[in-house]
Parts: sequence; C-alpha cells; structure tokens
Amino acid sequence: MASRPHRSSALPRNGHGARLILASASPRRVALLDQIGVHPDAVVPADIDEQVHKAEQPRPYARRMAFEKARHVAKDHPDCFILAADTVVSVGRRILPKALDRQTADDCLAILSGRRHRVTCGVALVCPDGRCLERQVDTVVIFKRLSADERRAYLDSGDWHGKAGGYALQGYAAAFVRRISGSYSTVVGLPLFDVSQMLQGQGYPLLKGWACSDG
Repeated sequence: MASRPHRSSALPRNGHGARLILASASPRRVALLDQIGVHPDAVVPADIDEQVHKAEQPRPYARRMAFEKARHVAKDHPDCFILAADTVVSVGRRILPKALDRQTADDCLAILSGRRHRVTCGVALVCPDGRCLERQVDTVVIFKRLSADERRAYLDSGDWHGKAGGYALQGYAAAFVRRISGSYSTVVGLPLFDVSQMLQGQGYPLLKGWACSDG
C-alpha cells in the first residue's frame, strides 16, 4: 500500500530540484531526519527479501540491506535522492533478529543481559545521477544484567515489538543501558552526522543558510 507523501515545508532544494524519498517505513527515522531539518517528500518502504545469507557477517549484511533497499526504490523514482538504512544488532558474529513475538524478544534479552553488543547502521544514498553513496556506522552498547522481573516487565510492555534485537534505546530499555560508545542516533535508527554530511555533500540542504563542514 502506498504511503502518504511527507511534504517538505519551504526548505530550499538542491540545484537540480530533486525530491528526497525515504526508503523506510520507520517513524523513528522520519523523526530523526526532522531533527536536522530534513523532510522527505515521500516515504516509500522497500519491499525486499531481508534474509541473512549463509555465513554473512553483521556489517556486510547491514551494508547490503541498505544498498538493496535504496536501489529497489530508486527503480520507480528516477532523478530523486533515495535514502535507505538498515540497523543490525549483533553479538560477535551473531545477528540478532527483529523481535516479532514474545519468545524471540525474550531470547534476545537473555543474550544481551550483562553483555556488550554492537549496533551497526548501514546507510545508502542514491543520487539523481544514479550514483550510490554508502556508509556504515557502529555503536557499542553495554546492557546491565537483567533480573527475571525486569525481563518479564519489559516483555509485558510490548515495547520490543518489531525492534532489531528486541529493544529500542529511546524506549523503556533505556533503563537497561549502562553505557554506549558511539552515536546515539545510530542505535535509534539513523546516524545523523553521517546522513547530514552525505546529503549536503551532494547539494541537498538541511536548513536554509546552514552549511556544515566535515569535522
């Protein structure tokens, strides 16, 4: 089902007047982009096979997913900027699943409890001329050791549903996080520093008169 276009306000366009399409159904990514003054002209989720390939590592998987999502949407939206991302939660070489049921969420919590894990966000930006820019950003997250009562209460909340690794840093699970090393927004769903650099580097403005340098 087609999503409702998310129209920009009177923000200036790049020199080509190209539209920006967000290839994601995540409301968190829309909200994150809004923080830096970026308002996609449309939100078009990419309907692709997200199965992990045999022996595929977390970082290559995140990169592949972001690239395939961006290219999939770009086929139907030529001459646009297409922004796609994929967030992967991993412990060592193990990719934790997106929790769609209580048992999966509980299994993820059991693995994350008292341990450090890595959140990788792959980002792909297809430009109007067909070029595709890619970045990967890693953040390390350390969970406290969870008691049985804490796990049960969190599972009862339902805040885990649809989340990679069974949790959202901006939700109730924030109480479990002892420390993060890296980008907070990466764990939420989009590395804002990197995305802003990618867009501005290709002439897509954030706020009027705002020119950020890389540094």
